[in-house]
Amino acid sequence: MATYDTGSLSARFGRQFVKLILVTTVIFLSLPVLLTFVSSFAAQWVGPLPSGFLTFTNWGDVIGGTGVGADVSVGSSLLYSAGLAVAGVVINICVGVPIAYAVARYDFWGRSWVNVFAILPLAPGIILGIAFLRAYPDLSTSGIALVIGYSLLKAPYMVMAVQSSFQSMELRRIEESSRSLGASWLRTFLTVIVPNAKEGIVAGSIICWTLAAAEFNFSYIVYSRGTPPLSIFLYNNITNASFLNAAAAVSVFFLLIALVTIALQLVGNQAAVRRL
Repeated sequence: MATYDTGSLSARFGRQFVKLILVTTVIFLSLPVLLTFVSSFAAQWVGPLPSGFLTFTNWGDVIGGTGVGADVSVGSSLLYSAGLAVAGVVINICVGVPIAYAVARYDFWGRSWVNVFAILPLAPGIILGIAFLRAYPDLSTSGIALVIGYSLLKAPYMVMAVQSSFQSMELRRIEESSRSLGASWLRTFLTVIVPNAKEGIVAGSIICWTLAAAEFNFSYIVYSRGTPPLSIFLYNNITNASFLNAAAAVSVFFLLIALVTIALQLVGNQAAVRRL
């Protein structure tokens, strides 16, 4: 009776099977993004695939503001959303970094509860938006509400990213060494602790900025007038324009996110190289 060595079979085919699953998953997830980007340069789509390449008409309609919502261009919406997201990230850094440091460095009463509330999402965007409308009816119509909402919704990602960096450091030894050289606690924190956590801060900033710029639920509930956030601008173009124009609008967002992510990663890599 023939016997099979399951160990050798696993070693022979296990790695190939894992690679196949990984490649299939990557293709499955990236294909819609790639197809959307490619179709944004097509003149028409009446069959199974887009046709009439290469045209920039769809991009011109979105960027030039000649399509849906012609009174607002994608440039102004991009700048507005980018500014709101940056302001939210600044708040996340100013609040999230000290919280992450305190949880990673000190042992105090209620530490576990602070950690839980810091890393758990406060509320879904739509719930927080409704709460803002009820609690702050005047504030909710301004960009300030969007900034506060973005920072509250994305704060857990900043805390988790920075906390991971702090937990990989010997905080007590670093702090005691700096204090023994005459540095105050504040100077130690700002000039020694924080620079050593730049990778986590950059990673948290990338996540928070990306998610804030794309936040739709909270923006849809709170936004009322003026320049729309990018998510609302894209929603208007997607729901009221042709699919090819919608593909161009979504491609603009994809391109923006890619450029910002690359830029922030370069900043983080340069900081790491300088520290070495």
